[in-house]
Amino acid sequence: MNNTARRDGTPDKKTVADIYVSNARPARHQHVTDRKPPKKQGGPAGAAAGQGRPKKDTEKTRLQKVLAAAGVASRRMSEKLIEEGRVEVNGRIVTTQGLRVDPENDVIRVDGTRVIADEETVTFALNKPRGVHSTMHDDMGRPCLSDLVGDRVAAGQRLFHVGRLDAQTEGLLLLTNDGELANRLMHPRYGITKTYLATVLGEADRALVRQLTEGIELDDGIAKADDMQIIDVWQGKSLVKIVLHEGRKHIVRRMLKEAGYPVQALVRTKVHTVQLGDQKPGTLRALNRAELTSLYNAVEM
Repeated sequence: MNNTARRDGTPDKKTVADIYVSNARPARHQHVTDRKPPKKQGGPAGAAAGQGRPKKDTEKTRLQKVLAAAGVASRRMSEKLIEEGRVEVNGRIVTTQGLRVDPENDVIRVDGTRVIADEETVTFALNKPRGVHSTMHDDMGRPCLSDLVGDRVAAGQRLFHVGRLDAQTEGLLLLTNDGELANRLMHPRYGITKTYLATVLGEADRALVRQLTEGIELDDGIAKADDMQIIDVWQGKSLVKIVLHEGRKHIVRRMLKEAGYPVQALVRTKVHTVQLGDQKPGTLRALNRAELTSLYNAVEM
């Protein structure tokens, strides 16, 4: 077997960041046109709206300062963007300096893309080790996610895991405190793909690839892989890569078992465009701007 087989799927292509919006954090809602009261973050089941009083002008912040805080550009460059008519507030183009805005409620866009200075919103990639259960608290005292991110929870960050990996499956698990993002990433409507590497018993061939990509009958209906590749075959075992957007429980293990190739080890290496790469088991990293933008676009936020 080739021990150097990559675990991160197809390598990402590097892009040149735009000089004006190179570090901007994408907003959670790209297409909101009305001003709305602030919301309190809820869990993946939904966010609970909370009515807040409108801020007085003296409580608001200058637009160029908000843009700089959001990472759009320096304050001086933000002023230039305003002068060039590239900035909108609540659907109206702003060309004069000094406008005060409420970054929590006002809809601010640069070149048509909404940005927001919201340092409280975080999304992480976790490499879940084998044997850890995908729950923040386990009544039976088994290893769980809080054992890995407990320091952040203790510091007041309420994190939700986006979907689950069974205890014996390791690899990429997204964690976020954005309940709506978590909700949409798990919703079948958006077809978010997940990529797995599976070590199976049996020497896989093209018949297996054809069987899983055309669809295989399970006890709860047909399951179909979006893509599948045989990475390596050796001494009665195989390493295969399988991509699918299904969210049913143990779906990869069940598909391969039904096809006659029981899984010996399973790793999730990719969710949409977010890759596990060389991240060590048990470690956590914040997603970068490109990864966040890709996720938000994929779920139409």
